[in-house]
Amino acid sequence: MTLIEVKDASFSYEGTAAVKELNFSLLQGDYLCIVGQNGSGKSTLLKGLLRLKAPSSGSLSFSEELSMKQVGYMPQEAPNQKDFPASVYEVVLSGRLASLGLKPFYSAKDKQAAASNLELLGITQLANASYRTLSGGQRQRVLLARSLCAAKRLLLLDEPLSGLDAKAAAEFYELLKDINQNMGITIVMVSHDVQSALKYASHILHLENRQIYFGPSSEYQESFFRDMEAKANEADS
Repeated sequence: MTLIEVKDASFSYEGTAAVKELNFSLLQGDYLCIVGQNGSGKSTLLKGLLRLKAPSSGSLSFSEELSMKQVGYMPQEAPNQKDFPASVYEVVLSGRLASLGLKPFYSAKDKQAAASNLELLGITQLANASYRTLSGGQRQRVLLARSLCAAKRLLLLDEPLSGLDAKAAAEFYELLKDINQNMGITIVMVSHDVQSALKYASHILHLENRQIYFGPSSEYQESFFRDMEAKANEADS
């Protein structure tokens, strides 16, 4: 099933295109990694996928079966969020806010979802800990658990590995792999880590203020390493 389809789309600010010539589709179960340099339009596109920004031209369409209540979003962690005065359980449970509607209180189902995602991410023992006391890797697991409380079909992540050491980043990638393969949740992740993206993602979207490549990771990998080899040979000559 096609969840999202983008045709000849551009996204602009004050008449200037931040990213253009976008043509790709996202199927249920895909794992898409969006790569590119800073300022290449990755976060702008993510705003479009979150329905926070409409395309200035072209089209961005969503399956009728995909509601925003089925979408989880994990933004970049802001510096002030590290000192957020709440327990881990409260942070994770807040991922159910979109499902509350007009209800004033969390339901038993909401609380069960929070508990299940704490267990899934291996952080049940941290439930009563203060979020501000956690390590970087622990905070990312908490924020992922929070986003999973909303995600039923689609999970969007904006550079979730920033600031993590190699071990924590590898563990995080394995978590996303399990979520994608075992839970069937479609993943879209913005990242600068091209080599890890090639290892885990099924598809790559490369942006440089326009679409440079979209397709299977295996095909992108061939061109990526070919370009690296060419640059190395050029430097040696």
